[in-house]
Parts: sequence; structure tokens; C-alpha cells
Amino acid sequence: MPTFAAQTQTVLVVDDDPGVLSLCRTLLERAGFSVLPAAGSSEALKICKHHSGTIDIMVTDLVLPPPEFSFASGGNEFPHVHGHELAVRALGMRDNLRILLMSGNVEKDLAGYGIRKGSLPFISKPFDNVALIDLVRRTLQEAPPTKESLLQEHQDKHNGTDEWFD
Repeated sequence: MPTFAAQTQTVLVVDDDPGVLSLCRTLLERAGFSVLPAAGSSEALKICKHHSGTIDIMVTDLVLPPPEFSFASGGNEFPHVHGHELAVRALGMRDNLRILLMSGNVEKDLAGYGIRKGSLPFISKPFDNVALIDLVRRTLQEAPPTKESLLQEHQDKHNGTDEWFD
């Protein structure tokens, strides 16, 4: 009787802090995940487009500064963008992608990007190692967000009916 190995789930981890990126990679690999590390949004978008396998979840820092100043992304296919915009763009390439945001400055960061409380899974940095693994596993059990739902958040904020970080 043939045996089948369980498919390893793939996590794209995006953080501009090499220490956080390394920690996430180590923790997730020890938990049995395959990890694709990216040091910024441009690299993450390249991985989303060119990686031949599945990417089940993207764990991304919300604040991803560009490595150098630029006036605009122009026609750049892989621009340097913040984590929420990265999520929108990544979902445009991979519609079954789950998203987990992280940041060291929760309310200020989320309010600045117009993100509704509870709209996407979120973990504060510094995080508990076990909590990160647990949240990744829980997020993988949920339906992926849609690009449209993330774009709608910015329009809904102006209506003033939902609870926002601010």
C-alpha cells in the first residue's frame, strides 16, 4: 500500500529587519513549514510572481521602508510598498494566499494604513514564539481574504461606521 507524505505548507515571510526575518524563518521551519524569506516588498512580489510552487500564507511586517528614497514606483512591476499594499498586490497574483500582518507599533501603524480592527490576522512585535506559530496555523484554517475586501477597507473608513485603529 503506497504512503503519501503530507504536503509542507509554504510561508512567505517579509520583514526588513534581518533579525526578525531570521527568527521567523527558524521558528516556522522548526514547526514544519517551508519558508521563503523576503527582505522587503519588492523581493516578496518577485517571489509571488516567480515561485513555481504554492505559497499558502504571507507573514509580513506592516511598515516596510524602501531601501532608498524614490519619488514614485512608476511602472516598476515590483515596487517598494508597505505591508497592506503588499497584501493587496500579492492577492492580485495569488488569490488563495492567506495574510498575517505584524508590527511593533500596533495602533499607530494600523491607523496610518486605514486597517479595520480584526480585518486581517495581526500579531504585535515582539511576539511570543509559540503565539506566532499558533496564529499562522489558525490563519491557514481560515478562508483567504480577497483583494477587493482589502481595497474596500479604505473606502469604508470614510463612512465612519466601523471600528478603526486610531
